[in-house]
Amino acid sequence: MKKLISSIQDIWKIEELRNKIILTLGLMVVYRFAAHITLPGIDPKQLSGIGSKAGGGGLLGILNMFTGGAFARVSIMALGIMPYISASIVVQLMGIAIPYLQKLKNEGESGNKKITQITRWLTIVILIFQAPTFIYSLPSLGVPDSAFLLGKGTVFWFSSIILLTTGTVFAMWLGERITEKGIGNGISLLIMIGIIARLPLAFIQEIGSKLKSGNGGLMMILIEIVIWFVVILAAVFLVTAVRKIAVRYARRTVAGNIGNIDGARDYIPLKLNSAGVMPIIFAQAIMFVPALLQKSDNETIKNIGLEFTNMFGLWYNVLFGLLIIIFGYFYTAITIPTNKMADDLKRGGGFIPGFKPGSETAEYLDTILSRITLPGSLFLVLLAILPALVIKLGVQRGWAMFYGGTSLIILVGVAMDTLQQIESHLLNRHYDGLMKKGNKRKSIS
Repeated sequence: MKKLISSIQDIWKIEELRNKIILTLGLMVVYRFAAHITLPGIDPKQLSGIGSKAGGGGLLGILNMFTGGAFARVSIMALGIMPYISASIVVQLMGIAIPYLQKLKNEGESGNKKITQITRWLTIVILIFQAPTFIYSLPSLGVPDSAFLLGKGTVFWFSSIILLTTGTVFAMWLGERITEKGIGNGISLLIMIGIIARLPLAFIQEIGSKLKSGNGGLMMILIEIVIWFVVILAAVFLVTAVRKIAVRYARRTVAGNIGNIDGARDYIPLKLNSAGVMPIIFAQAIMFVPALLQKSDNETIKNIGLEFTNMFGLWYNVLFGLLIIIFGYFYTAITIPTNKMADDLKRGGGFIPGFKPGSETAEYLDTILSRITLPGSLFLVLLAILPALVIKLGVQRGWAMFYGGTSLIILVGVAMDTLQQIESHLLNRHYDGLMKKGNKRKSIS
């Protein structure tokens, strides 16, 4: 506890880091405030129907969770950040086949800015279709006609589409500002804060259910909490596990010393799950597509679509797991440039023992990365489908969604990424080595 208090004091002493954290928290508060603003013309007191449907799990539950309850409130932020994520998926997929996008990726920061601009415009295009669909679906989602205080005329439709589009664009802007000026990945943090907002209510409902049923009562709750912490530790292991590739340097100059060290050793850390939480976010976004089949007039196709609306069903989780593995390999391939790593290693005078610098080293790194991505993806799949397993043991649906699955993996992944960025600031200003081993030194003002 003393060490934790000391770390918090160190964070507060660094003005730049303190301002970043305050800005990040402030923008997240703004996002949560906006999520509680209901669309004009909708009576918030008559939204219990959509709330009960969204709280019953399934894809509506996922949507509501990702938006922090804004979906069930028919808020101006009801579509959340998901359209932006969908646009990011499309742009990254197109980047494989379209030479222009491939060229932009190789242009560094200027190319990334153009890709971001393309993603923004594609987000608006997606919203042009999603916003009217959401408004049209409100009656079928449990919103009665009496809830539409101004009717469902042209004025209501036009204003609602504009506000829903503006809400998502505003969320996108908040996320980008957090990434640029704050701490952590802004888009991921907005998703995380929405998930955390649902956690207390889900836990209280689980406690009420266990006490009411009398099936184990407090003892069962204690066991569930212990197992939950074990699952969290497993998720932390997945995020932090690395495969170290030994590297040697023929001659390396040591700063502060005269002369060189011959045969200095080092290593390249390749993460077991290099793609982080992105495969599960991408897979979750794609899982909304099969559910659209339930709108078909064909009875067989409709039943298939209904099967994929049940996030605790067998075929839903089979497809979900397969998509996670596919996106795990895909995202790793586009974010870990083994050719560039090999070139940088060669320029720095380093080499991997037994492999020639250049293309042979790049091929070796790519092989190792492919091998460790499979177990990493399988571990990610196991955590992702865990809610479907624990619900069979009597865990309530709301709490089960935090018992592994998309919720927990995003929470752990985003939290670890943010803490690592904070640690990086502390290392640069206060420590000579790693935080747990380094020696504290005076801050450099």
